[in-house]
Amino acid sequence: MLKTETRNNNTYNIDKMSTVEMLKVINDENAVVTKAVDDALPQIAQVCDTVADAIKSGGRIFYIGSGTSGRLGVCDAAECPPTFGVSYDLFNGIIAGGEKCMFKAAENAEDNPEAGVEDLKSRSFCNKDVLIGISASGSAAYVISAVNYAKSIGAKTASITNNPDTELGRAADVDICADTGPEVITGSTRMKAGTAQKIILNMISTASMVKCGCVYENMMINLRPTNKKLRRRMIGIVTEILGCSAEKAEALLEENEWSIRRAVGE
Repeated sequence: MLKTETRNNNTYNIDKMSTVEMLKVINDENAVVTKAVDDALPQIAQVCDTVADAIKSGGRIFYIGSGTSGRLGVCDAAECPPTFGVSYDLFNGIIAGGEKCMFKAAENAEDNPEAGVEDLKSRSFCNKDVLIGISASGSAAYVISAVNYAKSIGAKTASITNNPDTELGRAADVDICADTGPEVITGSTRMKAGTAQKIILNMISTASMVKCGCVYENMMINLRPTNKKLRRRMIGIVTEILGCSAEKAEALLEENEWSIRRAVGE
């Protein structure tokens, strides 16, 4: 049986616990996640380098998954443009069953292998692109077929799984396995497994964007002035880089069409 499907010895009696005891055991189990991610850092680094190289060569990045895994991929892809100022077609999130499944579960969508391939083809996925398949169990047919198709056309592939030695992990060029073990609620991989996946996706998108020059020191220099908060942040970044007043920073941004790079004379 998959480790994520076995019962957790620490939570056999969770239904008898007080609320505080319940929360304590959930949080104790969450501590397992960072260790599991830490053990997978070499593989995560490989994928970050692959992603950065693909972007520099004009490729796109695709996340594909079902259920929680798919939703997390969609979220990470959606967050890259406002964070790093990249186009909305650079990072792409695909969820089994389509956009409606972001809001309403369709549990059988993961069992449709043909759909995984068709969803890639409909987005003109090509060999310059990178596909990252996400599945806690590592057994979602929808994701496995997509990864096999991507490999068949010469694209780089990776997987994010939460069980060792899975079919998806074997299919991908690099398997990032965050072995988070049994869940607090048996089989509920939206918990520890999902948390690990979110951390790993954050790492992949952040590290690759840093490597592509979208960050100066630890500051976002490709921001766009789409709301008041971001305009204040942009003024703060220019103030920090140039050591000038906020008024001067704002004036420089206005003179340079709110481009941090041009405002600081990069």
